[in-house]
Amino acid sequence: MGNLCFVFIFISLLVHGSTHGPDSCNHDRGLCRVGNCIPGEYLAKYCFEPVILCCKPLSPTPTKS
Repeated sequence: MGNLCFVFIFISLLVHGSTHGPDSCNHDRGLCRVGNCIPGEYLAKYCFEPVILCCKPLSPTPTKS
């Protein structure tokens, strides 16, 4: 029964329409986080909805010249 529940959750995460995956999040300078974004970040999209969030910094990091 436990294995069946795990398989159901895994499949439901894979087939959800608005998930983008970690590669898309990392490419857009975001980080995949479980639960909540940390202070100074905002929810940009989902890596795997509804559990793993793609969080991005509120302001861009300055680059050194």
